[in-house]
Amino acid sequence: MRPFLLLATREDDAVAASEVAAFVREGGLGPGELERVRLERRPLPRLDLDAYSGVVLGGSPYCTSDPETAKSAVQRRVEADLSALLDEVVARDVPFLGACYGIGTLGVHRGGTVDREHAEPVGTVPVELTGAGRQDPVFGGLPDVFDAYVGHKEALRATPPGAVLLATSAPCPVQAFRVGRNVYATQFHPELDAEGFVERCGVYRDEGYFDPAEFDALAARLRLSTAPFAPQVWRRFVARYARD
Repeated sequence: MRPFLLLATREDDAVAASEVAAFVREGGLGPGELERVRLERRPLPRLDLDAYSGVVLGGSPYCTSDPETAKSAVQRRVEADLSALLDEVVARDVPFLGACYGIGTLGVHRGGTVDREHAEPVGTVPVELTGAGRQDPVFGGLPDVFDAYVGHKEALRATPPGAVLLATSAPCPVQAFRVGRNVYATQFHPELDAEGFVERCGVYRDEGYFDPAEFDALAARLRLSTAPFAPQVWRRFVARYARD
């Protein structure tokens, strides 16, 4: 099988390793079936997208909606690299899944607006499929409403022009959309389980996602939570696009 490619931006090595492990586990992938480029460490190399089954862009400590003057030189370079890659991905309709930071990145690329109006606190949220989502080849096998892990300071205000809204929630109107036939994005995390989310919250406890003094209580709540259907988005994406 041609590998999938994970584009990552997490500076913390432990979280970066856990992210890879989560995408491998929840995607049902084997050794060598997920390659990774850590964009926070080096510029995006020239890619032959035909060498991959698909591309996934994971979450990030970066915020797309931050003023340009507040972004580091690394973040600005990462965003420029991703924008250039998405030019090709969208033009060729290459299989792509952007999660959390990935939905904002793809959304802005397609002319959408990301701001702080529809942020969601850390935890689970009921995600509801739209009519288009119920008919979609990746999302269509899921329950009409399912819980998913979220935690983000920014979100799309509305579906980008020309995109198809696949899923929504009460606090965040754009939980998933599709561009063309094969380019997807989710606001929720399709790779996380409860323990993985607790670990990630521990690393980012001082980054404004929640009150650090409430971490222990938050971790206890997360460990009691489940979101078994959200990872099926990633697994169904892998099953649909895996190719020799």
